[in-house]
Amino acid sequence: MPIAENVIHIFEPTPLQCGQAVLAMLSGVSVSEIVKMLANDRETSLKDMKTALKNLGIVFDEQRKEVKGKNQLPSIAILSLQTPRCWHWSLYFKGVFYDPEYGILDDFPPSDRRYYWEIFEKD
Repeated sequence: MPIAENVIHIFEPTPLQCGQAVLAMLSGVSVSEIVKMLANDRETSLKDMKTALKNLGIVFDEQRKEVKGKNQLPSIAILSLQTPRCWHWSLYFKGVFYDPEYGILDDFPPSDRRYYWEIFEKD
């Protein structure tokens, strides 16, 4: 399954489903389908995220990269952010941040440390 051509923002259904919401926005499938695929309706680990991306046929760079500013991001990336409360997943898609907790943003949600994994579009 390719990545979604146009991202539709999804708020996390529960405070523990940011990863599932990010995967749903990126792939265009429902959060409930992602939950079923992962057999997990709670926090998602990096292993969960990578497994889901592979199962969805989404090509990504497995190397985690630190990022300070928006200008360092590739066109599409999954973000791991250390927020004031916890570690949090978010999606950057072609200049826009689609965050399952904060909504659609022009810049990073509140975070102290930021990492990303680049997502590649298939030809």
